Amino acid sequence: MDIVILGAGNVGRALAGAWAKEGHNVMLAVRDTNRADFEDLEDEGVVLVDARDTAKSADVVVLAVPWNAVAGALKDAGPLKDKIVIDATNPLTADLSLAVGHNDSGGETVARLAPGAKVVKAFNITGAHNMADSDYPGGELFMPVAGDDAAAKDIVMTLAADLGFDAIDVGPLTMSRHLEPMAMVWIKLALVQKMGNGIGFALLKR
Repeated sequence: MDIVILGAGNVGRALAGAWAKEGHNVMLAVRDTNRADFEDLEDEGVVLVDARDTAKSADVVVLAVPWNAVAGALKDAGPLKDKIVIDATNPLTADLSLAVGHNDSGGETVARLAPGAKVVKAFNITGAHNMADSDYPGGELFMPVAGDDAAAKDIVMTLAADLGFDAIDVGPLTMSRHLEPMAMVWIKLALVQKMGNGIGFALLKR
């Protein structure tokens, strides 16, 4: 699958490397395609592409930029109509609080900024280390997936399963209102409670 990732931070890089290892054609959208610090990803098969007008070459576009860069990244990517857009962001303020909540969400905001796109919320409730390596001795990490297009969600769930996650359809895109606060729990445990990035959520079944 042709995947373009908008955002070359920890999450973008982790997803790029992990999907490339699974045989996907992964393109990482960056401002400078000649930067030497991406050599490790290029060695894994990730292709660096200019951040502008990258959507046209993708089956799936992954949004993995800081919240204040979301609008600009979507605009730079070019037309997103009918594209699957995975929103892996969380609407965080500088003090790691949620900027949007209760009656709206980051996921719904992304959908408004990308009219016609099939926006799916996923990969937002855990850290980059778990995206690069989801293997835990106690079982598979839980990855909730929310969106309004069933076919798009199926594709995203397959991409999550490719990385070893227990992908679960949790309903429409409005469920982002619950998934984004769930991300805050992981962030607070990992950073404020100092549990570190080696933690994750699992859905137990009986």
